[in-house]
Amino acid sequence: MTQEINLQRRRLFGAAAATAGTAMAAQLGLSATAWAQSPGLDEGALGKVMPGVHTSFGQIRQVQAGLLDVGYADVGPADGPVVILLHGWPYDIHSFVDVAPALAAAGYRVLVPYLRGYGSTRFLSASTVRNGQQAVVALDIIAFMDALNIDRAIFGAFDWGARTACIIAAQWPQRVKALVSVSGYLMTNVDAGRQPLPPQAELDWWYQFYLATDRGVAGYEKYRKAFNRLIWQTASPRWHFDDATYARSAAAFDNPDHVAIVVHNYRWRLGLAPGQTQYDALEQRLGSFPVITVPTITLEGDANGAPHLDPALYRKRFAGPYAHHTLTGGIGHNLPQEAPREFALAVVEADRLSA
Repeated sequence: MTQEINLQRRRLFGAAAATAGTAMAAQLGLSATAWAQSPGLDEGALGKVMPGVHTSFGQIRQVQAGLLDVGYADVGPADGPVVILLHGWPYDIHSFVDVAPALAAAGYRVLVPYLRGYGSTRFLSASTVRNGQQAVVALDIIAFMDALNIDRAIFGAFDWGARTACIIAAQWPQRVKALVSVSGYLMTNVDAGRQPLPPQAELDWWYQFYLATDRGVAGYEKYRKAFNRLIWQTASPRWHFDDATYARSAAAFDNPDHVAIVVHNYRWRLGLAPGQTQYDALEQRLGSFPVITVPTITLEGDANGAPHLDPALYRKRFAGPYAHHTLTGGIGHNLPQEAPREFALAVVEADRLSA
């Protein structure tokens, strides 16, 4: 395992990272453009926020929304401006366990839903297709907002959550006041995803190929917690999380639909599993990589061990008020949990951009 972690780090912080980023950019239809990093975040916007201070959201609520009974945390004043925080794979709502109370103290109402296949979120019908394609996950969150009578919200997200938030911002900008997206512009074009990448870039996506096999599905089912812990370690090689921190999130992977959703997502991305036809029109629009016009802050960690783009390559996809911040000090892929103060400050900054 140590050798695998070190190998990942060498690849992603050396020349191979540039190769992978260039290949990913080609799949997104992106090209490098000039950009400038904005001044530092406003350190006076929030009080003291430290990673690992909080361990629980307390009560988890449930609401029927679209195809799902969604489990979610609801923190802060009920009449405050709404912030929706979206996690990725293989993480859960605890990625925001220190961010949410900080934003709540600043007067925001913070909603943190479990995505389909995680935690206490369940399908309302046993006959519903366990679909993990990008369009349906975004529609889940629109349905979640509708169920709670939320017309508009600030979004903060990473990984699958950032892709979901980017989709909502691009397709339903009237529902998004502002956006904080870790690793920038994230959307999938399946046709482009079918094209081969340079070998070292392919190696960074090893888990997609593993999950494309029957052996991989059986392995993920049997070893999902060990598997996902390895992803945590490779994606955040300098984050020294303890067993209790991982266990709190790993409990979310016991969801009965977790394996099916994860497997379908990655197979669909490679063009190995079909999506559902009712989402074809939306997927076609997303595949054209629409520009995002809402006020946006993008974030990146200096030790992100997951495949990701240079911020210059996605700058042109954001046409509204915009700033980017790269966080130093060994911050990896799970940026909200590793650097909760900076993430919370970015949410406040994005809100101010929308004023």
